[in-house]
Amino acid sequence: MDFHRFHEKWYHQLHHQIRHLTKALRPPTTDDHRNQLTLHINKVMFHFSEYYRVKSLAANQDVLSIFCARWASTLERSLYWIAGWRPTTAFHLIYTESSVRFESRMVDILHGIHTGDLGDLSPAQFTRVSEIQCETDEACDILGGTCVDRKIERLVKIMEKADELRLKTLKAVVELLTPQQAAEFLIAAAQLHFGVHRWGLNHDRERERERDRDRLEK
Repeated sequence: MDFHRFHEKWYHQLHHQIRHLTKALRPPTTDDHRNQLTLHINKVMFHFSEYYRVKSLAANQDVLSIFCARWASTLERSLYWIAGWRPTTAFHLIYTESSVRFESRMVDILHGIHTGDLGDLSPAQFTRVSEIQCETDEACDILGGTCVDRKIERLVKIMEKADELRLKTLKAVVELLTPQQAAEFLIAAAQLHFGVHRWGLNHDRERERERDRDRLEK
């Protein structure tokens, strides 16, 4: 299985799905609109689930190629935790997006006007985010220690558990949010992914050009 080619196709499809989700994003005013927004969210979540399913199959064939991640930039690989994004990134993103949106709509919110977006998270939602974050931090610490202690034949299982934690965290965050908030979160997460990938590729190309210039000058 060529996971590199699968990743490229999957990445392109994620762009497509996020564009559709962005177009559908507005405060739902009818049951039909709410259902349509939920449908788009479910499609994105299934897309992530499918990614980890295929990644597991590829890892069982060649786990070292998955850890090497040829499809990722140098920057992305430097940020990886057990062959993927660190699950706690989801919480940093939630807090950042909530803070930015709250500040931009502070007057409305202070006057009791509910925006319904990520800047309008309820106390109960913040409490749940904190609880999930604590559970995820603990799981990350356990898995991180396991990765150091185990041999190469255990890498597949360790990676699969890490991916399970990533997907579990993503689902837990989406489930505690309203459809509008969940859509905003998924869009922000994808934009962060796209931005880091694009910046990393540009940086790698620039480094390669510098190497070429150095070789020509010698």
